Amino acid sequence: MSGSTILRRTRQKAEPRVSVSRAEVGWSYLDFQAHRLAAGQRVSGESLDREVALIVLGGRATFHVGDQHFVDVGDRRDVWDRKPPYALLVAPSQSYVVEAESELHLAVAGARCEEHDGVGEEARLIGPDQVAIEERGSGQTYRYIQHVLPPSADAARLILVEVYTPGGNWSSFPPHKHDGEDPPRESYLEETYYYQIRPSSGFALQRVYSADRTLDETVAPGDGDLVVVPRGFHTVAATPGHDCYYLNAMAGPTREWNFKVDPDYALLMNWQKPEVAKTRG
Repeated sequence: MSGSTILRRTRQKAEPRVSVSRAEVGWSYLDFQAHRLAAGQRVSGESLDREVALIVLGGRATFHVGDQHFVDVGDRRDVWDRKPPYALLVAPSQSYVVEAESELHLAVAGARCEEHDGVGEEARLIGPDQVAIEERGSGQTYRYIQHVLPPSADAARLILVEVYTPGGNWSSFPPHKHDGEDPPRESYLEETYYYQIRPSSGFALQRVYSADRTLDETVAPGDGDLVVVPRGFHTVAATPGHDCYYLNAMAGPTREWNFKVDPDYALLMNWQKPEVAKTRG
């Protein structure tokens, strides 16, 4: 055990490999799991009161959702191919089965939503051509971003984004927070970071802290680990010689990505929020 309240270590021989539920954290919206399946293995679930995204991080899968079937989905070996991924968006009150067509790395993100949120009844496949690419920051804060399910996309609650940070660089920078609902200045968004590190023997560093320091944790997530951001400012560093990938899953009462930068670092803000990260309409 790490003793941390925000770090979840991957489990090599368990399924899911890592997970967090909204009940466990005291959240209202977000759940997350990551799986590693051998070819022919299956994982099944129920969306219940949630919108659920099934993200193919590596390998190929066939999805069954009611009468809908999506066969042999996925075209990247692992996240380090840096191709945009495929994801399947499942509506509430649906059963689903995922069958691994090859070794499969699968992320499952769910967000509680209501019927009036306008979620369709049919599952919807998100392809690489629908994923927006962004290069953010410069120099030591440069990172490469793939917006899998941005606020501009049709969805109820979930926001999904992949971030690639070169070894030695900073990411999620400047430190920022989104734990209060005060649009357009800030939106309440629950968030997880699911990590991959290359080479896998390395680690990243993540700090999560509140302005009054009643929360102040710095952790060292490794390959396959999960960090939960319950509140407060947060930022990430990729250790030298080790590239860092993370999948961010976020959810809140509205799909608006509004954040407040730590005032001590506001002068270091060197990028602007892209149009794709703004809410539709």
